[in-house]
Amino acid sequence: MTKQPGRVAAAESDDPAADAASPRSGPPPAPGAAVLALLALAWLTAMLWSTREAIASAAAGVTAISLSAFALPGVISAALVAGAAVALAAANLLSRRYGDWATLRFTGAIGGGMLVGLGAALAINLTYFDTSTTNVIAGTTAAAAIIGGAVAAARTAPAVGAVVAAALGTLLFVVAFSQARDPLFDLFGAGDSQQSVVDAAKWVSRTESLVAGLLAGLLAYAYLTWSRRRTLRHDPEAPALRWPAYLLAGAGPGLFLLLAEVIIRVGGRSLLDLASALSEADAVAQTSLGTSRVDNGIWVLFVGALTALIAFGRTLGPSHNDDEPADNPQSVTDPVTTEETDPAEAFDRLDTDPAKADPAR
Repeated sequence: MTKQPGRVAAAESDDPAADAASPRSGPPPAPGAAVLALLALAWLTAMLWSTREAIASAAAGVTAISLSAFALPGVISAALVAGAAVALAAANLLSRRYGDWATLRFTGAIGGGMLVGLGAALAINLTYFDTSTTNVIAGTTAAAAIIGGAVAAARTAPAVGAVVAAALGTLLFVVAFSQARDPLFDLFGAGDSQQSVVDAAKWVSRTESLVAGLLAGLLAYAYLTWSRRRTLRHDPEAPALRWPAYLLAGAGPGLFLLLAEVIIRVGGRSLLDLASALSEADAVAQTSLGTSRVDNGIWVLFVGALTALIAFGRTLGPSHNDDEPADNPQSVTDPVTTEETDPAEAFDRLDTDPAKADPAR
């Protein structure tokens, strides 16, 4: 059968796999997901190692319980971010090879989170001392990694990548900020009285949360901007992410911190109860630390979301509406005032108007 003249060959391929693998068949992937996964796994390994060293240095079981309770939030936050990062890399790999199927993407993300959770739990059981808190830490860490993998199954992969990158940067900042706590305590007037120390601690905590929120918002915005430029190089027709994606990416690290607190209070309840039962001072310390973590998560959530949204808004230009009237009082759509009148038509109108007709006629 010959082709008819003027007919254009079909642009779509008969092979569904080829169409699924085309760059415009689905949403763009998250760039740098493999690098984020390696960094998050390294951070989780460092947190597990530091927790093990702290517990091993304890001289008594009572001290080990207290140290485990203090170290649990850092391990859970690291496991949550690591599970999300590895799951994001696995989902991107599956989408690149088999197409962007929602079921396949969700399965790969859950599988990546489970792989991180089982590996962390196995490492804890093999390297930590066999105490009553070991299984609690292992189980809670595995649950956090799996939940992080489920979060990474979202369809908007660049936004999830921005959340992971900003959350990882926030966790690194919190550890680095500990070196500046003592100078800040002196700056905020911590003296010999207990009340001055409490007041200074509140201001130090608010400063840490504020700077962490600013950092989270800027990192989320920078990642999404970088992702947009990479996407345009591969597909110039790809639609841009709108402001809700930037809002969610900036708020993501704060949401991760609050989600980690929920996991700690549900999965690690038995460990927190054991630590609180040691003494009245330990009970007050655990309550105070829990409240401080919640406040920190809320601050990071709102400050990060607002920072990312403002940074995105500054890139938008003024909107131009073509339907707006011009500044000229004479409307451009008025055919009488803008168009030149034909002399013949003017003469005909003058001739047909009795009031303007020549009296001599």
